[in-house]
Formats: sequence, structure tokens, C-alpha cells
Amino acid sequence: MEAKLTFDTDRCKGCGLCVNVCPKQILALDTSTTNRKGYHPAMVTDQSKCIACASCAKMCPDSIITVEKF
Repeated sequence: MEAKLTFDTDRCKGCGLCVNVCPKQILALDTSTTNRKGYHPAMVTDQSKCIACASCAKMCPDSIITVEKF
């Protein structure tokens, strides 16, 4: 099964909750960029390791994460 994570990076407030809850530790805050709100948005570091558990999406207080399974 393949999975695809997408983030609404402009709405991300960089809280890091998704980063902390990911069982595969493939999420991080992108310190190389800031979004329009001035925060470092979350990003996927290795999409191929995602198991589509959706823990990140469930934890996100602003519902900016979409998990798709193929």
C-alpha cells in the first residue's frame, strides 16, 4: 500500500504535534522556509516510509493534513 501526505502549509502553525506522534518519524518542521503566517510548516522527510496510519492528521488541531491511501 502506498500513501501520500499533503499539508496545507500556509495554514500550518508549526506546533510540531504531528512530528511528535508519527510512528515512523518521517515528519519534521521545515526550518528552511516560513509560511505566510511566519511559521516553519510541517513536511514529510521520506514519503516512501509512510504507512498511512493518519496519526498525524488526527493529532493536527487545524486539520491541515490529508492522508491518501493507494
